[in-house]
Amino acid sequence: MENESTSRNFIEREIDKDLAEGVYDTVHTRFPPEPNGYLHIGHAKAILLNYGIAKQYGGKFNMRFDDTNPTKERIEFVESIKEDIKWLGADWEDRLFFASDYFDQMYEAAVTLIKKGLAYVSDLSAEQLREYRGTLTEPGKEDPSRNRSIEENLALFEDMKNGTFADGEKVLRAKIDMNAGNINMRDPVIYRVARMTHHNTGDAWCIYPMYDFAHPVEDAIEGITHSLCSIEFEDHRPLYEWVVKSLEYPNPPRQIEFAKMYLNNVVTGKRYIKKLVEDGIVDGWDDPRLVSISGLRRRGYTPESIQRFVELCGISKANSTADMAMLEYCIREDLKLKKARVMAAIDPVKVVIDNYPSDQTEYLEIENNLENPQLGMRKVPFGREIYIDGADFMEEPPKKYFRLFPGNEVRLMQAYFIKCTSYEKDADGKVSVIHCTYDPASKGGNSPDGRKVKGTIHWVEAAHAVEAQVRLFENLIDEEKGVYNKEDGSLNLNPNSLVTKKCYVEQSLANAKPYDSFQFVRNGFFCVDAKDSSKERLVFNRIVSLKSSFKLPDKS
Repeated sequence: MENESTSRNFIEREIDKDLAEGVYDTVHTRFPPEPNGYLHIGHAKAILLNYGIAKQYGGKFNMRFDDTNPTKERIEFVESIKEDIKWLGADWEDRLFFASDYFDQMYEAAVTLIKKGLAYVSDLSAEQLREYRGTLTEPGKEDPSRNRSIEENLALFEDMKNGTFADGEKVLRAKIDMNAGNINMRDPVIYRVARMTHHNTGDAWCIYPMYDFAHPVEDAIEGITHSLCSIEFEDHRPLYEWVVKSLEYPNPPRQIEFAKMYLNNVVTGKRYIKKLVEDGIVDGWDDPRLVSISGLRRRGYTPESIQRFVELCGISKANSTADMAMLEYCIREDLKLKKARVMAAIDPVKVVIDNYPSDQTEYLEIENNLENPQLGMRKVPFGREIYIDGADFMEEPPKKYFRLFPGNEVRLMQAYFIKCTSYEKDADGKVSVIHCTYDPASKGGNSPDGRKVKGTIHWVEAAHAVEAQVRLFENLIDEEKGVYNKEDGSLNLNPNSLVTKKCYVEQSLANAKPYDSFQFVRNGFFCVDAKDSSKERLVFNRIVSLKSSFKLPDKS
């Protein structure tokens, strides 16, 4: 029991304490993104944490869009976020909400604060508000409107609502403390005039609440018990608590902050991704080189691999940075026993086996996954002409090169020994055809005379091969230079982040569908691209290579 207690993270310990002391009798969490862009890997932590905590305690999990700023919000982002969260496995059941659904209640909450003498209408401009706010070392100055009467404030706030004032002409401020050490508590703005068409409420409102006011109100309305958010909101917690206390909500929610999760040498900033999309450097927010959740899904990552990654990163109060290598480890571990190992010839070169009967095709029985017999067997055609990887042949090989070269004998995986006798070149001097002979007695990959070969290569039978394109990815960022150019703040892009190659795959992949994934023997795990692939033109994204130096940290 003692070990169980010590292994619990700090959020679980706080929730345990709240339940034991009767502060709450249930656990109710939420994930509240603003629909102003696509979600990325960092958001996955918040989603899975909030959902996981609710599930762990037999509580409820809400999905809520914090759509209080119509300048940047779009339906496109709403739909993409819903899809991402469902894909990750977080189930909000019938609890999908929009902050904009509560605009009437938020307005009434603001009126309540005015009536209590805890809010007032200010005439200061945005520039003046910044000036009056003070600094970290200097207190703020009192707003000339701070002592307006309750009646005048109520009338002015109603006029704001009715469109009497121009955008930015008036704001509603909370009346707290202009001398507070925490700048967020120096009479923060809680409502502003802004004539914008809202994706949900249209033109019904010309005033909109500020996030720091709206968020605790939304949580309280929905009966949230624990508002779990990233560490950047720690300084905002006193204001969160002031709002729910001042409005006298019964069983008010409690805010608890956790550390953000960062990845080395990746781009997550919405502003930067937007520019990459607009400049055509990536083909959308779901480009497989991005760590947006939709990009990871399109590349071939699984919900399970991301769940494992978040688990390995852990929950703490200190921000941490992980390497892509750990995320890649998680996807390898998830796929290695689940997926068939098939053969694909990348940068293909034709091999003609001159002594194999030209009119013969035989079918070889091959295991789908040597480590998982439950995936069964498949029949693969073999004939006189096959394709191999271009990298598996060299005219003049270096030492310790054990693949195909003139005079050398190799094993064709699960098939026969073949020996290179000659080769042909095209007009550009590139090897176009390799001629070999085979040993009929070596079927299955072993010779009765006991001779050994050092090299084993994969292959695809030519007559039934399916032509495809493979996309090989490197980091979008030049890792040596880092993410940002120090001189102008631009991104240091890797010109080789995407390389496309011709490929031939086994006949068994002819009907592969979007998101289907496979292990291409010796080349890595690949996924059918959901956007560009079709039955007529298969496109595969390499999810991850097979080899990695990453090892889990030793916990002993």
